[in-house]
Amino acid sequence: MAIQTKSSIFRKILNFGPLILLYISVMNEFDLNYLNYKYFSFNFPFILIFYWSLKRAQTLSYGYIFIAGLFNDVVIGFPIGTSGLTYLLICGFAAYLRNITLRPNLINEWLFFLFTVMVVTAINYLMLITFFLIEVNYYEIATNILFTFLLYYFFSYIFEMYKKIVFKGKSDD
Repeated sequence: MAIQTKSSIFRKILNFGPLILLYISVMNEFDLNYLNYKYFSFNFPFILIFYWSLKRAQTLSYGYIFIAGLFNDVVIGFPIGTSGLTYLLICGFAAYLRNITLRPNLINEWLFFLFTVMVVTAINYLMLITFFLIEVNYYEIATNILFTFLLYYFFSYIFEMYKKIVFKGKSDD
């Protein structure tokens, strides 16, 4: 009985894995600055939110995603609501792709992710420049978009394996 209870608690924690990972990534602004590479950074929350909103939307609800964006704004010093809006736009793009796709294809998802990241980043920084007069380094933004795009392919395989292990036998709808 105790073994079954421990395994069910562990299973429930694994079900919340993507949400826990999202909050950990926004709380420490995960972009590999710890490696001291000046221009190597990527936006892990973008990858995480796009993938899980596309593949299994009920894993990350929109309310939790918006709250994670509020935490991210506090951590990086952006005006409150900026990241939350950005994250919800990514959810909107992922929902659009999920609804128009008949046969999922990783290459198509990957290219649509590039389009999504470019549009959402442009809207985000246009808003920051226009309303809040924040200075932006365009070279850093371009490299961040590039590495975020390239690493989506890698993380999608990891998330797919996680999804098969944790959510096996459960409906994706």
